[in-house]
Amino acid sequence: MIRDLDDYLTAGVMTGRCVAWVLDLIFIGLLMVVFYWVLGMVGILTLGFGFGLIPAVSAVPFCYHMFSLLGQSSATPGQRILGLTVRRADDLGPPTLAQAAVSTILYYATLATSGLLLLVALVTRRHRTLHDLLSGLVVVRRKALESLTPGVEPWTMYHGSLDRPA
Repeated sequence: MIRDLDDYLTAGVMTGRCVAWVLDLIFIGLLMVVFYWVLGMVGILTLGFGFGLIPAVSAVPFCYHMFSLLGQSSATPGQRILGLTVRRADDLGPPTLAQAAVSTILYYATLATSGLLLLVALVTRRHRTLHDLLSGLVVVRRKALESLTPGVEPWTMYHGSLDRPA
């Protein structure tokens, strides 16, 4: 039964992750260009003093991944477009701050070592990469996850009043 559930949640995830990676690469590149341009303008407007902020552009990819995992959909924009979400492997809940940080750090460490360690996903159950395994996360199809708990609405804050609506 568990094997069938794993297959149901992760069917097609490998292809989706690869396409999402390309999309995220494009989005990160665009963000870096925008931040570089903005910080360049700040440098010009401050007569050169702001140019010292330009190395901060290198933090954009790390922040992109970490805050995406901590967001409401628990997925990067590329993963969201392809209907994927990142969840804890033990109970399919959203990632914790520590898990998102560990996953992001290990992901970029893997890329820094040629990226070949990403091929671990080809031989692991649930198609988990090394950074998924070490952070306790798994990538699943969002629709499959939602079908496990039909009719359950995500928790949201009520706007404008402290009382629940009648």
